[in-house]
Amino acid sequence: MREPIIGAVDQGTGSTRVLLYDSKGRTLARAQRTLHTTFPHAGWVEQDPEELWEATLACMREVMAAAGVTPDVLTAVGLANQTESFLLWDRRNGRAVTPVINWQCRRGAAICDRLRAGGHAETIRVATGLPLDATFSAPKVRWALDQLPEARRLAARDALAFGTLDSWLLWRLSGGRIYVTDASNAARTMLFNIRTQRWDKALLSLFDLPASLLAAVRDSSEVYGVCSRQIFGAEIPLAGAAGDQSCALLGLGCVYPGMAKVTYGTGAFIWINTGPEPQFLDPGLVTTVAWRLNGMATYALEGFIISAGAIVRWLTDALGILRSPEESADLAAAVPDTGGVLFVPALAGLGSPYWDAKVRGGFLGLSLATGRGHLTRAVLEAITYRVREVIGVLGEGNPLTPQVLRVDGAVSRNDFLLQLQADTLRIPVERAVRQESTSLGAAILAGLALGVWANVQEAAELWQADRIFCPHAARESVESRYRHWQRTVNLVRTLAETSG
Repeated sequence: MREPIIGAVDQGTGSTRVLLYDSKGRTLARAQRTLHTTFPHAGWVEQDPEELWEATLACMREVMAAAGVTPDVLTAVGLANQTESFLLWDRRNGRAVTPVINWQCRRGAAICDRLRAGGHAETIRVATGLPLDATFSAPKVRWALDQLPEARRLAARDALAFGTLDSWLLWRLSGGRIYVTDASNAARTMLFNIRTQRWDKALLSLFDLPASLLAAVRDSSEVYGVCSRQIFGAEIPLAGAAGDQSCALLGLGCVYPGMAKVTYGTGAFIWINTGPEPQFLDPGLVTTVAWRLNGMATYALEGFIISAGAIVRWLTDALGILRSPEESADLAAAVPDTGGVLFVPALAGLGSPYWDAKVRGGFLGLSLATGRGHLTRAVLEAITYRVREVIGVLGEGNPLTPQVLRVDGAVSRNDFLLQLQADTLRIPVERAVRQESTSLGAAILAGLALGVWANVQEAAELWQADRIFCPHAARESVESRYRHWQRTVNLVRTLAETSG
């Protein structure tokens, strides 16, 4: 029997990656293309759908050549994608009507404000698990129909397609024969009821959007169809899709309730597996679908920290405090503490659990004795405190409060930060051997559909820890400093509110 070879497309904001895996989770080949982002107006963030498509094709061809395999030997291909980002296209010919409107784009903010003023925020949260925020797709779809005559004309003829990037890539790869999305991506549109697992008619009415726009919602692991033979010369099964953080949760082996992960990248994404029932514990946390298998959803709580690695990059590029982000660990370790400096990491507002867009960041407690090491250490401490804030919302004694934290992402290579995180949370922090957890999760979803693994529990055994960081700092000292930092954040938020 031929050894399975599974392709995984990881379509992110900054790049498209494709990896080939075998059944033991080993990487056979890897390719990556950087993607461009444009900012045509203040608050607008866009990408070129054709660039995303061409990057996917180029990476697929490159990994097959690097591994020395032909398309016909691929068992299946799975997709992971940046969630919430979407485009509209003409379903008759596949022509894009909009650019990719990125998840960071704020052009739907005014629509959110109107709905909030109308008292609809809680209705939306109860149905979707999402805060009423322009991050999510529906307000921006409404904006597009309001502003673009061509989109309105096509919608009136039932010829307009709306899709998150899983839908777009499946459509293109199949030559227009597959028009579906998975439940985890549907859950990020603000149009999908996560309890009923259906598109919600009341939400469509609230946003005044026609149901004809929507793709069929399918499981995260099933054979949706095949890749068009005209693209790679073989009909490769297209067999799994989910949002990038869902795939990371799976790739990190967090398949049981209470298991949690943090992906430290530009921001930090905290996901906690909550099992077969959605948990609405705090309005500051997002309740969402992790994945859906055999018609049964597994849910998750998400805490979204807007700035993490971006702050370290800011210290490097904007302030010149660091020569490179990699220097941050050694520089922070060179001082015994922050010298009284505290940092509020709100360079782009604060996400969970505050969802405060007005507050801005800053250093406090500076003195003539403050040096580069103190500033750097204060930043790394603040990142770990933000993670603790989010997890702390669950409260002590909650069965969903994680006892171990698994981590991945570029910033997770910082040993000093992970030791701080273990000390702050008072639990072990396990760093993944494989930094490509997202693509591994996509490969697992595709492999499950073809029987490579029997279930997610078996696939979770692919997880391996590179290093485990155990807490060792004195609890009293950590608690005192954390509480002082929290008071500082609340003070800065109050100042932002009163200053207008």
